[in-house]
Amino acid sequence: MSSNHANTNTLARWALDQQLQPLRKMEPLIRPERGWIRAIREAVGMTTGQFAKRLGVAQPRVAALERAEANDAVTLRTLRQAAEALDCVLVYALVPKTSLDDMVRDRARIMADRQLARTDQTMRLENQGVSRARLERAREDLATELTRDGRRLWADA
Repeated sequence: MSSNHANTNTLARWALDQQLQPLRKMEPLIRPERGWIRAIREAVGMTTGQFAKRLGVAQPRVAALERAEANDAVTLRTLRQAAEALDCVLVYALVPKTSLDDMVRDRARIMADRQLARTDQTMRLENQGVSRARLERAREDLATELTRDGRRLWADA
């Protein structure tokens, strides 16, 4: 992988981490048991018939839509349309549990450990084992190299 491509990935990771930072600090929202659509519709006093008219569908479709959302079987497109009909904004994001840089670094260390474990085992069998400090240095060097080539990080995933 070219150095330029690695720099582009690093910059893209940084930019996305900056955008996700406020979301990572938020407490996760717990969807109401019967779904957001129904909860908001009922909270504002809108009937299924009124919602169906705003959504441009037949009334029975609203019940099906609310069930689908509660069962995680609704599309983003349908949620977006429902949100608009309820004068809401659909918020959709995948929020990593850690920063993307930390995710890449942690994965690189795991991959480096796997690779070095095989080498270390072979060297010990041949009575050529290296010190713990030397092995740790090799791990960090290999992890740094692996972070430059993101495709190698996820090859066995």
